[in-house]
Amino acid sequence: MRFDWDWEFTFEILPRLLAATVNTLIAAGLGYAIAVVLGLVFALAQRTPVRSLTFTVREVVEFIRSTPLVLQIFFVFYVGPQFGVRLSPWTAGMIAIGLHYSAYLSEVYRGGIEAVPKGQWEACRALNMSTRDTYLRIVIPQALPPSIAGMGNYLVGIFKDTPMLSVIGVAELLHTANAIGSENYRFLEPYTLVGIIFLAISLPAAGFVRLFEARVRRKLGL
Repeated sequence: MRFDWDWEFTFEILPRLLAATVNTLIAAGLGYAIAVVLGLVFALAQRTPVRSLTFTVREVVEFIRSTPLVLQIFFVFYVGPQFGVRLSPWTAGMIAIGLHYSAYLSEVYRGGIEAVPKGQWEACRALNMSTRDTYLRIVIPQALPPSIAGMGNYLVGIFKDTPMLSVIGVAELLHTANAIGSENYRFLEPYTLVGIIFLAISLPAAGFVRLFEARVRRKLGL
């Protein structure tokens, strides 16, 4: 392994790493979309009058949050076939990441929902609004703004956790860097470029989330 920087080699591998970056962004985007929807389902399921359902969902969420993401990836991909569920590495990875982060986002949603003033709930009951209308028209629109910061943090987090998909062969950014290093016995350039690419995407994404949160709060007068 050599530690002298080779610019020719850097420009040679850059297109390959940029192509892998697209895969990483797709993985992060799809996984986050799953987490956003499923997290809201988990949050609402913990507020039902059916105590057995509330208890079950709460325990599932705590189990997911208390176990490592890499273990969940292995479980979905390698254990699933024993139960007749055979998934491609991409599909298994998306499900595992989406499920993992949905547990965290459910707590973000829960905090936002509980921040809605009790007077809003009482007004909905006084108007005889259905549970569906109460959540869709009154509660969720008020719960989302204070949840944006947490949701943004997990968006950046899910992007940085996509390299874990390399353990099941998903050709994301770190997996490609490992392959390049193994092929050429040079790891300095590919790993450095990976770090730069992650930094170049994560910092603007975090800034965009802060700007979006500030804009939403201004519109709502918060």
